[in-house]
Amino acid sequence: MSRETLNVALAMGPGVASRIFSAGHLESLPAGLRLLNHEPMEEFSSRRSLALLAETDILLTGWNCAKVNATVLDAAPRLRHILHAGGTVKNHVDSACWARGVQVSSAAEANAIPVAEYTLAMILLANKRVLQIAGTLHREKAPVEPDGLFPDMGNYGKRVGIIAASKIGRHVIRLLKPFELEVVVADPFLTEADAQALGVASVELEELMESSDVVSLHAPALPSTLNLVNAGLIALMRTGTTFINTARGELVDQEALLARLERGELFAVLDVTTPWVLPPDSRFYSNPNVLLTPHLAGSLGTELERLAATALAEAQRISRGEPLRFPVQDEDLAFTA
Repeated sequence: MSRETLNVALAMGPGVASRIFSAGHLESLPAGLRLLNHEPMEEFSSRRSLALLAETDILLTGWNCAKVNATVLDAAPRLRHILHAGGTVKNHVDSACWARGVQVSSAAEANAIPVAEYTLAMILLANKRVLQIAGTLHREKAPVEPDGLFPDMGNYGKRVGIIAASKIGRHVIRLLKPFELEVVVADPFLTEADAQALGVASVELEELMESSDVVSLHAPALPSTLNLVNAGLIALMRTGTTFINTARGELVDQEALLARLERGELFAVLDVTTPWVLPPDSRFYSNPNVLLTPHLAGSLGTELERLAATALAEAQRISRGEPLRFPVQDEDLAFTA
């Protein structure tokens, strides 16, 4: 099959393809790959979609793709690969795909990179107390002595606690290597050998919370991780600690966090919350110790090109008869995002 021309079909939500794939991406598929549709399938039930599915070898998916279940697979007898130009495949890939031998790939590794870059920036800014000192300067409009306000400011020798050695967590650890920081990780699945290879210390979550200058959350959203950072753990954080969340809001007891923020005991950088968009009267908006960003840590703007390049590179590997670089297995979904 690797020497034959393989048909590639696009399937994703409205407006997604034009954001992720440039015209050049789709017009320059290498020999051995043929694009069936420039307008992606937004569903799998229409006459057009059924005709496309019948000819599809590789399904190239993006955000808000319709569910690929047994019924869809019945209509796609040639389908052997689903390549997702995004992070999680949980929302659109059914277990029937793996049961029928369809191989699945994701660009989650590529999407982890900008999240880690955002996290690195926020860690360095947090330890330097940049946001707090800048806020003081804006309010006072007068000379400010930074280390008079924060004698402990600076990154040298600070402890950074990473919750979960996930894809993103590992990228954060990699990016932190050039800095003279102590990095500790809490992850029940991280072995001592893995921690040593990463150059970090493996600690219990309680120790991480009570000893870190910055705590950054990178665990997946699973039934077992809901309210992972609970009120008890939030109470352990020392006064002055910064909490960063780029994972999911439901992993955190937000009321307990807000209580400590309102007492002026903690700082927080929140790229995600529950609900996704906080109501206008949420006190997170008005708290001076909180930096809110609108879920911008993940791939946006030019970073979307990396998602496209990752998915198309997988298609090229298939056309050459090579294995996928970023395969996703059915059993992976139980412990990944």
